Order: sequence, then structure tokens, then C-alpha cells
Amino acid sequence: MTSFDDREKGFERKFAHDEELNFKVIARRNKLLGLWAAEKLGKTADNTMAYAKDVVLADFETEGHGDVIAKVLKDFFDAGLEIGEKEIVAEMERLLAVAREEIVGKE
Repeated sequence: MTSFDDREKGFERKFAHDEELNFKVIARRNKLLGLWAAEKLGKTADNTMAYAKDVVLADFETEGHGDVIAKVLKDFFDAGLEIGEKEIVAEMERLLAVAREEIVGKE
């Protein structure tokens, strides 16, 4: 095997690793967002983890994070909470940094 082949395989491994890491960070951010939203919604301790899981699963509906925002926004609206999209997005950005630190810090 040539050094070019070795280098190519190294790049492929790094790309796969980075993609997996990014997936874990986004999933963690969404779980943290679900926990934050559950608190705002007044969920019981038993329902909090289930709600956070629902928020994580919402991210698989469409490309991007719009589906997560839409779910949380709808749940806030249905509960009569006046928490808008801007506040949700700001919290997602804050939690992205937290999630990245938690996931990357483990490596």
C-alpha cells in the first residue's frame, strides 16, 4: 500500500469520526433542550426524560433543526407559554456549546 492510500484511509477515518462526534453533540444538545423545555412546561420528573427523548427523535423528521424548534414551539404554544422561536434558538445555541464540551471532553 502506498503512502497516498494510507493518507486517504486516514482522511476517511477522520471524516467518519468527526461525523459521529457531530451526531452525538447534536443529539446531546437536543436532549438538553428537551430537559430545558420540560422544566418550562412543568413536566413531572417521570415525564421529563420521555419528553427529552421526544425532542431528540423530532430531529429525525426533516433535515436541519427546524423540526426540533417546531416541536418545542408548538408545545410551548399549546401550554400557553409565551416563549418564542428566538428564545428557543438562543437556548439551542447555548446548549450546543454545553453539549460539545460534554461530548468532546470525554474523548
